[in-house]
Amino acid sequence: MPRSSSPPGDNDEDHAIELQNFLAELSQDPEREAVASEILVLQSIYGDDAIRLWHPPSTNGKAYGGRKDSTTRYEVALSLSSPHEDVSLKILVSLPETYPKSSPPQLQLLSKYIGSFGADSNLFGSILRTYISVSGVEWSEDTVCVFDGLQNVFDRCVKWYEDKLSAEKVGELVRDDAKDLPPSETPDAPADDQIPGINDTVPAALPIGVHIYVAESITDRKSVFVGRACRIHHPSEVPLILSHLMSDRRIARAAHPIINAWRCQVDSVVHQDNDDDGETAAGGRLAHLLQILEVNNVLVVVTRYFGGIHLGPDRFKHINQAARNALDQGGFLDAPETKKTTGRGKKH
Repeated sequence: MPRSSSPPGDNDEDHAIELQNFLAELSQDPEREAVASEILVLQSIYGDDAIRLWHPPSTNGKAYGGRKDSTTRYEVALSLSSPHEDVSLKILVSLPETYPKSSPPQLQLLSKYIGSFGADSNLFGSILRTYISVSGVEWSEDTVCVFDGLQNVFDRCVKWYEDKLSAEKVGELVRDDAKDLPPSETPDAPADDQIPGINDTVPAALPIGVHIYVAESITDRKSVFVGRACRIHHPSEVPLILSHLMSDRRIARAAHPIINAWRCQVDSVVHQDNDDDGETAAGGRLAHLLQILEVNNVLVVVTRYFGGIHLGPDRFKHINQAARNALDQGGFLDAPETKKTTGRGKKH
């Protein structure tokens, strides 16, 4: 049985009160009472701290469980037992308004890494297809099934992690054997993509209707900056798009792969967030760029490949320029969204 794992740095008491109030609200609705009961059962199985209402970065700490789009969303944190390292999983559970009466739930892996291994597109995709795949969980109308899905995901992640450990061990054995051979007999070390189970994937699928536009790269003193931009329709698309980019080895190997900022209007509320991805203050500068350009419903991402020479403040100039070029490449600077039905330029 997986054990619960609480993210560090959060106020557990506040999360518990928030969830308790939300469950009380659900219990008052006869159509959603089954959902509240199921969450309570999950708490009894995985631990009180394992269940939290989902907080997308755009809500400034306010729970997204309140269903503006009639969907209930919450996170489940699990931990894999491993003698090698602490291994945690975070799963997003999305329940349509018609669950469990006539619609299945959807599960999504929120963790970018499982242990020291970056989660790949095959794993992300298989978890998204938990209730529609023959290797997943069968769903029946009027039947709660989140626990069965979580167990299926947990077992799949354990196998994936163990396969990665085995592949890593194979590579270590090959390198150790090579050290013991005379120089003339030393074989070429296999590349990662020649070892089964390592990087043998294709990029993760993008959400339907999302196209990424890529601007020409900017090079300065061997550092390279690449800007990308795309239209987004809901904040929940952002982690899927970033996962798609990180599943591309050419992007993931950069010093700062996904410096990003985004703005998205849902009903009358504009949600927004940014991420420096290790390049301090870069995400905030991109967010400011989107604000002054008055661009909504757009995600912009800059990838920086470090060339070994520090650029000082010039790096921010290049990051902003790469982002602006990508926005221009996609046609997002031309007119309000209602007038921009297509982008121009290169799709990724």
